[in-house]
Amino acid sequence: MTEPAIRLHNSKTRRKEAFTPLDAENIRLYLCGPTVYDRAHLGNARPVVVIDVLYRLLREVYGPECVTYVRNFTDVDDKINASAQARKEAGAIETLEELIRQRTEETIGWYHADMDALGALRPTHEPRATDFIGAMIAMIEDLIAKGHAYEKEGHVLFRVRSYKDYGALSGRSVDDMIAGARVEVAPFKEDPMDFVLWKPSDADLPGWESPWGRGRPGWHIECSAMSYELLGASFDIHAGGIDLQFPHHENEIAQSCCAHPEGGFANVWLHNEMLQVEGKKMSKSLGNFFTVRDLLDQGIPGEVIRFVFLQTHYGKPMDWTAEKARQAEVTLRKWYRIAEQGLDGVSEPYIAVISALSDDLNTAEAIAQCHQLAHADDISTLRATLQFLGLMGRSVPEWASAPEADLSGLATKLAALRTTAMETKDFAPVDAMKTALLAAGVEVRMSKAGVELLPGAGFDAAKLEGL
Repeated sequence: MTEPAIRLHNSKTRRKEAFTPLDAENIRLYLCGPTVYDRAHLGNARPVVVIDVLYRLLREVYGPECVTYVRNFTDVDDKINASAQARKEAGAIETLEELIRQRTEETIGWYHADMDALGALRPTHEPRATDFIGAMIAMIEDLIAKGHAYEKEGHVLFRVRSYKDYGALSGRSVDDMIAGARVEVAPFKEDPMDFVLWKPSDADLPGWESPWGRGRPGWHIECSAMSYELLGASFDIHAGGIDLQFPHHENEIAQSCCAHPEGGFANVWLHNEMLQVEGKKMSKSLGNFFTVRDLLDQGIPGEVIRFVFLQTHYGKPMDWTAEKARQAEVTLRKWYRIAEQGLDGVSEPYIAVISALSDDLNTAEAIAQCHQLAHADDISTLRATLQFLGLMGRSVPEWASAPEADLSGLATKLAALRTTAMETKDFAPVDAMKTALLAAGVEVRMSKAGVELLPGAGFDAAKLEGL
């Protein structure tokens, strides 16, 4: 199979470009990973799924051994510190650093389980920030020596105006950023836009010894140090959510290019848009805030969550809805019934799907091609394609292979209620039955042609008893 050339939208140049690896035998990819203080929410999962698709595509085109994927864990953070301090005050005998390690180990375990459920491949490297403190200190010392950073009152700050291209990624001037950004005002800053590379720690906070006293790193220096140690001064692709473009990614570029002017840092920047829930911004105050584990515990399979993500191009805002989840489960069940007939066959992913993904990760088109493939007779290709897209493992998922309930009797009953309601104009019995069916995870389709009931996300046959 001859794979098409890959084209990606580069946030740095603001256009779609042909992807040309720096080294086709050593393609390097970096994704800003989670701060591990709690469960990953649904929005945290979107960049993981987006870059997992890219990772799979690069491995397919260039070979698995030719792609290195790094996703970090930020395990030093004020929220993590607060959690450890609360446990200490509650009587824990461990040191603050030990409590932080325990908490982050637990949270990393949760994260792995949840991302595994979404079909995301594990990265090549998953560095923890606290394991690279020495590399961060060395980079900060180098920036000071080159005049790009300065120490004051136990803090080390980056001189933003020392890097002439600051703002090129987000397309704003430094003065515009000062006017519109959330800038920390502090007496030890030479300039309002200067950002912290190192800050002091008192006895109640975790800390490491440094030339500037006991302290801890700022957030931005972490990714610069870890990417340099694992990928070098120049690498191919840096990815993350659009919310990180400024200031995090802008700061990464500045400090990395000043520390290593011989390199270009990331050649391509890939940013995914944000996620909404039922048409609104996800918010605890609105009651539409979900973690990945919340959905999994509700009985929504990880493959279904991934499928919903893939239906929207990464460069567009994505809207998670219960209806999309129901439709996704129905579609996947149909595809799995076809694919399981060819589990013993050997095939390659559908070339049209690879072509779609090669065009700036057009996952929506890839899904459309899968619909076409499901109507064809090449069962083994469908199976191989679903596996390639991370929608299926070596076999059909257990949740999809379980026998489906016979809902024909309930469909007949609902149709009869609707016929009666059309005559009496009393639709309360119809609405009550529909509500009960939806609560049991049944998808209800009513049209002039009749009533169709299908098991949906979170289907629970026990809830149908009495209907």
